[in-house]
Amino acid sequence: MKRALLFPGQGAQAPGMGADLAAHYPACRALFERASVALGYDLEALCREGPAETLTRSDRAQPAIFVVSMAVRAALEAERPDLEWVAAAGLSSGEWAALAAAGAVDFETAVRILAERGRLMQEACEARPGGMVSVIGLDRSALERICAQTGAWIANLNSPEQTVLSAPAEALEAVEQAAAAAGARRALRLRVAGGFHSPLMASAADGFGAALAQVAFAAPRFPVYSNVTAAPHEEPASMPARMVEQIVAPVRWVETVRALRASGVDAFVECGPGRVLTGLVKRIDSGAFLHTIQDRPGVAAAAAVL
Repeated sequence: MKRALLFPGQGAQAPGMGADLAAHYPACRALFERASVALGYDLEALCREGPAETLTRSDRAQPAIFVVSMAVRAALEAERPDLEWVAAAGLSSGEWAALAAAGAVDFETAVRILAERGRLMQEACEARPGGMVSVIGLDRSALERICAQTGAWIANLNSPEQTVLSAPAEALEAVEQAAAAAGARRALRLRVAGGFHSPLMASAADGFGAALAQVAFAAPRFPVYSNVTAAPHEEPASMPARMVEQIVAPVRWVETVRALRASGVDAFVECGPGRVLTGLVKRIDSGAFLHTIQDRPGVAAAAAVL
């Protein structure tokens, strides 16, 4: 079995996440403690108790999901230190967890960087209000026509059937209407703070470039697939530019999963809150082995079958 790690991005957060892992595994508790020192507040308490409105803030959600994802990975490693991984990928901010799991960036650096990434993205949302619409049932050419008509952008290519468009706030209704007119089975406005993975995030990308200037990346122990290119990251020197570009570029998830499968990966293990990524992988390639781990029972189940 050739296994790849998958890590979720913002939107997967929920109060209570990671609590049983921190209570049971010393290695997981240590990660929460290290993150709390790096951030200057009690991250474990925020993840355990919320409130949800605080946990949903981009500057809180992104580091919180990262730490929970890394805790899941640490718990699995405690139960099955023999497991080997041939690749990793993450959706949006989850790509930072993939880089950390592969040793390309250290834990504390990733925690701080994600807090800054979230802060910059929130500021960009307030400066240029926007939103996102999930469209189901239209092909790429139809989506591109909608973008041309409405001023929207393709933001997330999640599955062959589902694509998310970002648009300025004043254009969101037009996007929904154009999608319906084009025959979409569904066009649903998402509850998000802004138009992510689009030019609306340009100011965040500019600020993030400055934040990454002092970050030292290392060669990953196994390939980490980039959202921007749908291919493995190249040398460490190119990683900062790719991670800045990721903020404004579309997430090419369909191509990423297909590239992983073409490389020989036959098992995907999602580490972190929620089950979004395994659901998307199933829609992209139903022949892959899938497993989701988000709590202690999930760790035990994975340890038995992987």
